[in-house]
Amino acid sequence: MPKSKKIAQQVNLSDPQYYLNRELSWLEFNRRVLHEACDERTPLLERLKFIAIFGSNLDEFFMVRVAALKQQVEAKVSLLTPDGRTPQQQLDDISLSLRPVVTLQHHQFEQVLKPKLASHGIHILDYIQLTQKQRSYLDNYFNEQIFPVLTPLAVDPSHPFPYISNLSLNLAVVIKNPETEEEFFARVKVPKVLPRFLPLPPELGIHHDGQPANWTGVPLEQAIAHNLESLFPGMTIQEYHPFRITRDADLGLEEDEADDLLLAIEQELRKRRFGGNPVRLEIQSQTPESVRSRLVQDLELAESDVYEVDGLLGLRDLMYFMALPLSELKDEPWQSVVHPRLQRIKEATVEPGVSGVEDGRDFFSVIRERDLLVHHPYQSFSASVVRFITHAAHDPGVLAIKMTLYRTSGDSPIVNALIDAAENGKQVSVLVELKARFDEENNIYWARRLERVGVHVVYGLVGLKTHSKIVMVVRREHDRILRYVHIGTGNYNPKTARLYTDFGLFSCREELGADVTDVFNFLTGYSRQKSYRQLLVAPVNMRDRFLALIHREIENAQNKLSGRIVAKMNSLVDPQIIATLYEASRAGVQIDLIVRGVCCLRPGLKDISENIRIISIVGRFLEHSRIFYFYNNGEEEIYIGSADWMRRNLDRRVEVITPVQEPDIAKDLQEVLGIMMADNRQAWELQPDGSYIQRHPGEDCPESHSQKILMSMALRSNSIA
Repeated sequence: MPKSKKIAQQVNLSDPQYYLNRELSWLEFNRRVLHEACDERTPLLERLKFIAIFGSNLDEFFMVRVAALKQQVEAKVSLLTPDGRTPQQQLDDISLSLRPVVTLQHHQFEQVLKPKLASHGIHILDYIQLTQKQRSYLDNYFNEQIFPVLTPLAVDPSHPFPYISNLSLNLAVVIKNPETEEEFFARVKVPKVLPRFLPLPPELGIHHDGQPANWTGVPLEQAIAHNLESLFPGMTIQEYHPFRITRDADLGLEEDEADDLLLAIEQELRKRRFGGNPVRLEIQSQTPESVRSRLVQDLELAESDVYEVDGLLGLRDLMYFMALPLSELKDEPWQSVVHPRLQRIKEATVEPGVSGVEDGRDFFSVIRERDLLVHHPYQSFSASVVRFITHAAHDPGVLAIKMTLYRTSGDSPIVNALIDAAENGKQVSVLVELKARFDEENNIYWARRLERVGVHVVYGLVGLKTHSKIVMVVRREHDRILRYVHIGTGNYNPKTARLYTDFGLFSCREELGADVTDVFNFLTGYSRQKSYRQLLVAPVNMRDRFLALIHREIENAQNKLSGRIVAKMNSLVDPQIIATLYEASRAGVQIDLIVRGVCCLRPGLKDISENIRIISIVGRFLEHSRIFYFYNNGEEEIYIGSADWMRRNLDRRVEVITPVQEPDIAKDLQEVLGIMMADNRQAWELQPDGSYIQRHPGEDCPESHSQKILMSMALRSNSIA
C-alpha cells in the first residue's frame, strides 16, 4: 500500500478539530482591517477609511452570512460545518466574538481619531458644541434643505409600525401631548439623499491662529434631532434616539424556474430595495429600555440581534472625509506605471481604417513577440487591458471579441469600447454575470446597453456564476486567423484596478486560444467540454487538476525528493483541498500559503500541518490576485487565475486558471511570492487556534513592506525602459 494511503488511515483528516470556522475566520480578517485604523503608522485619514471599510464589510456580513445562518436556524437545519458547529452555535459564537471588536471600532473613532482629526483642523462636532451663530446657520439650512425631505411617521393603533429600510439610519422619537400628557412614539428616517455630514461655511468654522479649519460640521441626524419641533408642532419632544437596521439582502432566486433570467433578477432587485427580514439592530448604549424593547418587539428581533455602541451609528459613512484635499493625511499618491513593453504603443484612434500604430508596433505585435504579464495597480490597467480592448474595437483586422464581465465600473470604458466594436461591424459576444452580488443592477444596465447595439449578450448558466476573467480577440492577419487572449485574476473594472492587486496574462499561444474558445462555447452554447489542453476550468476539471498537482508533490516527497507548494488566494475553505494539504504536510511537503481573508486550515498542528505556514497581508491595496506554485521536482509550474480554494469556486462557478509558460514571467511571479512571504510590516501569521499575530521587524532587521517594494520595483522598471 502506498505511504500516502497509510498516513490517511492513521489520522481522520476530516475531523472537525482540524478545521477553523469560516464565519469566525472572516471576523478575524475584518479585525485585521480594523487594526489598520488603530495602527499609528497609518496616515490619519487612511485610518478613518479603514474604520469605514470595517463597517461596510460588517454590513455585508450581516446581510448575507448572518442572514443565511438565521434562515437555517428558522428552517431547523442541523447540518454541521466542517469544524462541527450548528447554525445556532455559529450565530452564538459570532455574537460573542464580534461585540468587543465593534466596541473597539467605536472607541477608536470617538476617543482616538476624533481628537486627532480636530488637531489637524477636521472638527466633527456634536450639536451642543455649536455657537449660536453656527446653530442659526444650521437651523436655516434645516428649514430650507432638510425639512422638505423629511416624513415623520407616527406609531399608534391607526398607524402601524412603519417599514424600516435596509441600512437606514433613523430617529426613534418619544413625544407628548402637553394637553393630555399622553405619550406617543414616532420614527423619522435620516434621508440618504442628503450628505451624512453637514459642513459649516469657512467663516463659521473653527479658526486657529486666524486661519479657518479644514472642515467643521455636524452629523446630519443631529441637525434633524435638534429641530424636531418643526416636525411635531404643538407637541413636546421628550427624547430621541438614533437606531439603524440591517436586513437580509441576498437574492432568493430560483434560476431553473425563471423563463427570463434578466427579468427574474430585476424582480428580485425590487424586493431587495425593501430588504428581507431584519437581522441586526444598532442603537446607542444610552437608549432607554422602553425604546429598545419597543424596537426589538416591532422588528421581531431577539435580544442577541441588538448591538449597542457609544457614539455615531453607521461609521461606514466616514468615507466622506477621504474627499478632503489633505494629501499630508493620506497615503502618498500612487500613479500606476505603463508596462515597459507597452510604452511605445499609441492610444487607439477612432479614425476608420487606422489602428493606432507607431513604428510598426501595435498591441498585437507586442503579444506576438511573447506572452505579457501585467500587475495591477503597480502597472496601469487602462494602458494594458482597456487599451487592448479599445485597439481591438477599432482595428480593421479584428473580426470578433468575446468577453466575460463579472463586475465593472459605472462609467466603464471597456463597455464603451465593446459598443464601438459592435458599431464597427465586429462580432461581439459578452457574458454578463447578472448574479454578481450587489452589482446585479449595474450589470443589467450594461447588458441592456450592449444588446441595443447588437452585441450578443449571454446572462450566465443556470446554477453557476461565471466568475472567470477572460477576453478573446479574433484577428485576421494576412492569410491566417490568430486568437489573442487575456486571462486575469481580477474584474474588468478600471476603478477597482487602482485599489486591488491583480495579474493579467496576454497571450496568442494557439493552445490557450483554443481552450478559451472552448470555454466561450461552454458559456454560450450547449458544449459539454470535459477536457482542456492547458486551462484549469471549474466546474469541469479544476478540482481534479489541483488535487493531482498536490498529490504529485506528495509522491515526490515520499520518494525522497523535494516537495514544495506556494499559493496565494483570497480564501481557503474547501475541505477536500485542506485535507489534501494536510496529507502533503504529513508527507514532508513544505507549504506556504498567502490567504488574505477566510482560512479554515489550521497550520502548525503536530503531525498534521507542521509543514504549513500561512500569512495574510492587509494594506493600502486589497490583495486580490491568485497564484499557485508547484515545485514539481525542479520542473516548476505556476498558475494564475480567478479561483480561490473554496467549494463555490471549484464546484458552483465558471472559473479559469492558466499555466504560465514564459520563463521570465514565471520567475517574476515567484519573485512576487517571495517578497510577500518576507513581508514584516503588513503580514499577519495565522496561529493554530485561528488567531493572527502581526509581524514586526526585529531590532537589526529592516522593514520589508511588500506593497511598497512592488511600487518601487514598478517605478524602477519604468525608468529603465
